[in-house]
Amino acid sequence: MKLPKTANRYCPYCKHHTEHKILLNKKRAPSSLSRGSKYRARKRGKARGYGNLGRYSKPAVTQFKMTGAKTTKKTDLRYECTTCKKQHVQRYGIRAKRVEFVQ
Repeated sequence: MKLPKTANRYCPYCKHHTEHKILLNKKRAPSSLSRGSKYRARKRGKARGYGNLGRYSKPAVTQFKMTGAKTTKKTDLRYECTTCKKQHVQRYGIRAKRVEFVQ
């Protein structure tokens, strides 16, 4: 996927459209303490009661097997405002094998 090095975008800090520099970051793995992870753990009977009760020691009960891994990763784009130098992230990642910046 080819992207421009700069784009004119809305800056939530300046509160109007300014020139932004586009940066690519590595996608980080989700935390095991996130709200969704705790919710899923609770659904399978973990993270209940008092104390440590062997919290996450047993593997999840799987009723179906997922087939194969994804071939691409989602992009994690950051936009840096050229006027206030603050960064904000894109809302949703786009799947792409390779991202290159063109000018």
